[in-house]
This record gives sequence, structure tokens and C-alpha cells, in this order.
Amino acid sequence: MRDTRESRLLLVLLIAIAFALITVDIRGGQESPVDGARQAAAAVFGPVENGVAAAVDPIGNAIGAVRDSGERHTRIAALEKENAELKAELGSDDRNRNRLRELDSILKTAGAGQYGIKGAQVIAIGAAQGFSWTVTLDVGARDGIKRDMTVLNGSGLVGRITTVGPSTSTVLLANDPDFTVGTRMEKSDELGFATGQGDRPLLVQLLNGKAKVKPGDRLVTFGSRADKPFVPGVPVGEVVRVDPAGGGLTRNIYVRPYVGFTKLDIVGVVVQAPRADPRDMVLPQKPKPAPTVTVTVTPTPPDGRQAADGQRNQQGQNQQQGQDQGDVTP
Repeated sequence: MRDTRESRLLLVLLIAIAFALITVDIRGGQESPVDGARQAAAAVFGPVENGVAAAVDPIGNAIGAVRDSGERHTRIAALEKENAELKAELGSDDRNRNRLRELDSILKTAGAGQYGIKGAQVIAIGAAQGFSWTVTLDVGARDGIKRDMTVLNGSGLVGRITTVGPSTSTVLLANDPDFTVGTRMEKSDELGFATGQGDRPLLVQLLNGKAKVKPGDRLVTFGSRADKPFVPGVPVGEVVRVDPAGGGLTRNIYVRPYVGFTKLDIVGVVVQAPRADPRDMVLPQKPKPAPTVTVTVTPTPPDGRQAADGQRNQQGQNQQQGQDQGDVTP
């Protein structure tokens, strides 16, 4: 339809008629003159509406189900969160107990060696493949930490401080290939140098190629000049293998470190060295060997000997009976 004056008048007329019918319908209520037209329209369009409703209702139901499932999911998520918090609380109790045990062990080690220590927690670990074996501690320069300080835990030597920031510091672990520490054998005092080998035991090169060493012997740190980077007497590890003596100036042995480098948590940074070398005082006491049970077994005599003994016993009984009878005869 073209936009002409006649079309505009027609549009205005139709709008006026529509408003008039709406007004009449509202005022008429149930007796509205257009009620019949409405019923006719319902009869025509009703089936279509039912069909559309039948098609749309599953979608509506699905939408409602999704909405309800969302509410259920929210409730489930809330319950799961509460359960996780309870588990975390219980887990934190277990962890706190473990940390208390670790701290107690560190304090005992520090007390035995007369080390002044600063407690710290491992908050990060460096890559172990192709890079240095390092960990990051939550203490730094603000806590009095300096480069080349010894780090230990309740088991023994952990490493040394290499980098210090305001609130954190980095420790080079004793199993790093670039790590070297002077060692001293327990009792024999044989000196050597231990080098890290990653996951493998420490390689210790003894200065005495003829030193007598056997598996089970223990080593401690020898100590450095001015106690940096290592204080003396910190347990290092236990000998697990000894290379045969080849007549050289040195001898290689392999030592299993006391510290588990893959499960570090609480450590101590030695901020004050001991006044005197603790020597072997920090090493744990060796377990006492279990008493040997001695069982005495009495051998059983041969059958022939038993028969002979039985005959002699029988003859002795017969002689005794004869004597008794002789005594009775008048």
C-alpha cells in the first residue's frame, strides 16, 4: 500500500475502531458484543495454540528442570564445600601435629649442637630436571637471614642459603650436583668432601685412600672457616657402599643422606654457630642390638644305649628284690 492521504485516513479509522471495540468489550464484561467473535477466534486458533503448547511445554519443563537442578546443584555444592572444610580442618590438625613433631625434632637437634636457629617453612620448590635442586623459605633479610648460612632439620643437613630477599630466601639442597660440603667420619675422623647426585646417594671422596670404611658408618659436617657456609657437627648421612681401595690418594664412598629432600616442610636456618665443635654429639644414638637368645639342646641317646640302660636298671631292681626276700626268710 502506498503512503497516500487515503491510506493514512484508513489507518487512523482502523485504530479508532479498535479502541472503540476495546472500550465496548471492557464495559460489556461477560455480555460483551464481541464475545461471540472471541469464541470463534478461540475455536479457530485453539488447536494451533494447543499444538504449540505441546511442543513448547517440554522445553519449558526442561528449563524449569534446569533451574531446579541449578538450585539442587547449589545445595550440593554448599554441602560439598562444608564437607571439604571439615576434611581440611581434620587434615590441618594432622598436619599441625606432624609439624609440631618436626619442630620438636629440629629443636632437639639444635639443642644437641648448640646451634642458634631461625625456624622457617618451605613455601616453594625449584625444578629438579635440568635446574638446581632448591627450595624457597618464608624468611629473609628482615628475619636476619644472610647468604651462606647452614640450613638443617631434625634429621640433618638440608643445604645452604644462596639468595636472600626481604622476606624470602633460597636454599641450595645438599643433593644438588653443584653442592659440596666437607665431612668427617664418626670416630675415625677421616675427612672428605660430599657432593650431591640428585636422587642418588651422595658421593664422598675421602682424602685418605687407605681409610677403613664400611657400610653403616656415619658422617657429619666438618665445618667451614668462620662457620660459613657450614657449621660443624651437622649429621650428613650413612655409608651404603664403598669402592674398593685402588691404591690412589683418595677413596670414594656413597652416603645415603638423612634428610628426605622431596618432603621438606619445617626447617631451621643456623643464625648463630656453636661456640665449640659438637663433634658427634648431634648424631642420633644407634639402636642397641637385640639380645641373642641361647637355646641349649640335650641330645637324645641312641636306641641301643637306651636298651642297655634299661637292662641294667631291670637287673638292679631284681637284685634289690632278692635281697629283700633274703632278709625276710628265717
